Amino acid sequence: MSQLLKSSGAMAFATLTSRILGMVREIIYARFMGDSWVAGAFMLAFTIPNLFRRLLGEGALTAAFIPIFKEKEKREGESEMWRAANAVVSGFLIAGIVVVVLVVLGVSVAISIGEYQQETALMLRLLRLMFPYMLLVCLAAIFIGMANARGHFFIPATGAAMLNIVMILSVLLLAPRMGDKLETQIYGLAIGVLVAGLVQSTFQLPTLYKEGYRIQYVSPFNNPTVRLVLQRMIPGTLGVAAYQINMLVTQSIAFGVSPTIIASFNYSVRLMELPQGVFGISIATYLLPTLSGYFSEKKYDDFRSALKNGMEHLILINMLASALLTFLAEPIVRLLFERGQFSQLSTQRVAFALMFLAPGLIAFSAINILARAFFATGDTKTPMKISVFCFAVNIVFTILLVKPLQQGGMALANTATAFINVYLLYFSLKKKLKLSGLEGMMKNTILILIIGLICGGIALLSARLWASHIGNKNLYQRLGEVFVPITIATVLYYIIAYCLKVPAVNEIFSLAKSRISKIKSSKQK
Repeated sequence: MSQLLKSSGAMAFATLTSRILGMVREIIYARFMGDSWVAGAFMLAFTIPNLFRRLLGEGALTAAFIPIFKEKEKREGESEMWRAANAVVSGFLIAGIVVVVLVVLGVSVAISIGEYQQETALMLRLLRLMFPYMLLVCLAAIFIGMANARGHFFIPATGAAMLNIVMILSVLLLAPRMGDKLETQIYGLAIGVLVAGLVQSTFQLPTLYKEGYRIQYVSPFNNPTVRLVLQRMIPGTLGVAAYQINMLVTQSIAFGVSPTIIASFNYSVRLMELPQGVFGISIATYLLPTLSGYFSEKKYDDFRSALKNGMEHLILINMLASALLTFLAEPIVRLLFERGQFSQLSTQRVAFALMFLAPGLIAFSAINILARAFFATGDTKTPMKISVFCFAVNIVFTILLVKPLQQGGMALANTATAFINVYLLYFSLKKKLKLSGLEGMMKNTILILIIGLICGGIALLSARLWASHIGNKNLYQRLGEVFVPITIATVLYYIIAYCLKVPAVNEIFSLAKSRISKIKSSKQK
């Protein structure tokens, strides 16, 4: 388990850097365009190529390919492994270029023959410009997966930081040169998205080059590796990316109700994704090649142990983050976003969505881990069947909730669907692998939930006392309103969990003590 903590911890540090830059990007976005209809059009247009990235790049393609990549290395050596990788890359480039051309042509035809409201017309034009980002960022995701399979986690994870830097610069340097109105300046952000995708994909190549990888065309047609990847990928496309598909469909429904709902909801999603990405995705990324290796070597006890421990640490860390985001939603949104075009009313709308979305943080992260456990065994059909069912459930929830609750309805629909998804994945996997010790994990989860609710309540009380006695008008007051309650709640959370002997907390403390002892002994030498 220490290897999980060390590897996912190193990756979490790189991911934290990227997520912080991503949050800076969202802060700049919020100041630039608020939660206006222009912001809604841009975010919906960006969601579509981002969906393809999750479906193909970070989702089913890499989930299907990495176990095969590892197996090739073990059975046939590095030469065949790199050849198989090039066949998959070649096949993806051919298919990706075809998809990009067809989508861009289709959107162009729709723009030329249709009459739309201004928000829909702008969304289509932005989509046409940004859609090639799908090809670039999917290629980057494949390269990152290859590097992860070779044991590299830190450097590949920093590629997303480069992407965020470019997107930030596009707001500061490019958008002001695109005209005087927000409707024209927004094209600067769209161009920045394309440049960012190019930078992230090329950023991965030096690491792979050192490992011996050389890009070359290998015909994917009738290639057994490509065929096997496709067989595993197609049913898994919906399985690993169910959340993203739900996001696209529900946002499209909400866009028809009001474009401003999209922007308000998306800002809440970005806040929720910060803790999810820092540790949840880091553990999931580490576990896929690790579980694949255990399964291929028939080390089933190690497989079960790694999965169980990964889930325990995920629940421990994300439970606290979920509670803090829920109870401190409005102070957090006010601190980060309320400036420029982002008004006090915008703060209230985003905070309302976040209070419904943040409770689902653990479920959103757990879906990534449980789906990857299925993929590591070569089973892509089970997550696909579950996700199709949850997809339908989410549509029903959204239709029922989005009109009365607006962005809060979107958030509640996604959270409820995510918990249903986790429930079905969890018990299907339990039955499939005969996981042991799950009863103990469930008991610890309930205990951590109670601790999280208590500490979240303390954080809320602390924030209200701060606001009533000190205020929240200037930056320093807002910093205190957020970070003083967070510090108090976090310290109490881990002290209580440690005193109650929650296993994941004890393991973290043991690892910390071990590292401190090594540092002290090295200084004495």
